[in-house]
Amino acid sequence: MKKIIEKLRERAKKEPKRIVFPESADERIQEAAKFIEKEGIAYPCLLDSNNLEPKKQEEFAQIYYEKRKIKGITFQEARAQMDDPLYYSAMLVKCGYADGFIAGAVFTTSSVIKAAIRCLDVDGSTGFISSCFIIVVPESCYAQRRVFVFADCAVNPYPNSEQLAIIGISSAKFAKEILQFIPRVAFLSFSTKGSADNKEVIKIKEAVKIAKSKNSDFFIDGELQADSAIVPEVAKKKLADFESDVAGRANVLIFPNLDAGNICYKLTERLAGAKAIGPIILGTVQPCGDLSRGCSVEDIINSTAVAVVRAQKNS
Repeated sequence: MKKIIEKLRERAKKEPKRIVFPESADERIQEAAKFIEKEGIAYPCLLDSNNLEPKKQEEFAQIYYEKRKIKGITFQEARAQMDDPLYYSAMLVKCGYADGFIAGAVFTTSSVIKAAIRCLDVDGSTGFISSCFIIVVPESCYAQRRVFVFADCAVNPYPNSEQLAIIGISSAKFAKEILQFIPRVAFLSFSTKGSADNKEVIKIKEAVKIAKSKNSDFFIDGELQADSAIVPEVAKKKLADFESDVAGRANVLIFPNLDAGNICYKLTERLAGAKAIGPIILGTVQPCGDLSRGCSVEDIINSTAVAVVRAQKNS
């Protein structure tokens, strides 16, 4: 079976899309864009403050003003915002001039997320923005094809039960539609099926109930400790009195808060030699990918392939 990254790139090449990069001065972006164009993964559009089109800036400012005036923004403020290549790129996507945007090599994650939230359309089926990472572990025997989805690792610091449920469902849909495997969603905790009891454990239990009530098509379970979620032998011991389609086989891991998710993905990447693709912004109609400021050229290429495959779904 072909590696997941190779498959994503090949799928992108079948119907490349126009992806905008608002950090054209960054050498990694420049190198990645050359490779992306050469290989036919996407049609890259590199932007900075010097190549924004005034006519489009005026168009975008009016649309942005109409969208944000309820928040108290003036037209002059909206127009000034369109001098920012990040917001200009997001509006290119919003208005259909491009199919997705990738940023974060220079801009902070919070800046990229704000641009996505303020400019792009929010998916009405969730009404909530979150994120996930594709984690490819080279030596793992604990999940199908050694591929996991980690969420939320970038957007929501302290999600409540309802928000956690949406994060779980959004991540499962991403795994099924984009990564093309059967998602088995584990809501993680320091407790497994009542081994501990406090307000944080109760929050996870409620999230599982809500997620199951919202979507019964996915395999969902929790609360589970990480070893109970991914190690079959541990799951058998800790869940001897429970039936579960997830325990020991989980491939979509939902973390209780941003601290846990962000720390875990970085440790997995560095200590296990895993490949982390993302953050991938979930919950917007149009695709948007964030990058770590420590990203490599390969990270940019892989995030672009994901954005193209997601955009193909909107065609």
